[in-house]
Amino acid sequence: QELRSGCFWRGVLVEALATFIFVGMVLGASVAPGPLAPALAGGLAAGVLACTLGAPQANPALSLALLCTRKLGALRVATGILAQCAGALLASAAACVAVPDDANLTTRVSAAGTAGQALAWETFATFQLALVTFATADQATPHSGLALGSAVAAGTLAAGSFSGGSMNPARSLGPAIVTGIWDDHWVS
Repeated sequence: QELRSGCFWRGVLVEALATFIFVGMVLGASVAPGPLAPALAGGLAAGVLACTLGAPQANPALSLALLCTRKLGALRVATGILAQCAGALLASAAACVAVPDDANLTTRVSAAGTAGQALAWETFATFQLALVTFATADQATPHSGLALGSAVAAGTLAAGSFSGGSMNPARSLGPAIVTGIWDDHWVS
């Protein structure tokens, strides 16, 4: 029954489009040195998408968290995650064509830390993002977009030096598939 609903398929399309836009913005900003540009691009994109598209997750980790807490059904989460990964893959392919060859599109463990430290920071950053997502899930106000965007930016800045601060498996998967670079991919 749900598969015949136009609302269901609009939601799937919104997830693909939101992830495409979010990942595209972050990858475009990744050309700049340091974590500030990707953090600002990701935070602003997340905030704008939350305000304009009805707060899509655009993130498999958040979709799974909403499934575990029974805020979303299994079918919606499964199709949403497929849509998110497709959107990230398309954005990554476009970014590989549009950015310089030496651009660092993949999220990696930094040389300054260990994979364990990167995993700890990535987990912490993703947790705070999920917490904000749950807190704003029932509110469709501009304040929820500001909160989500701020959480993305803060998480990227906090974890960026260790793991790249992805907090989003689709954002990490797309560039890994396109570039073939899988170094410590399990962390992000």
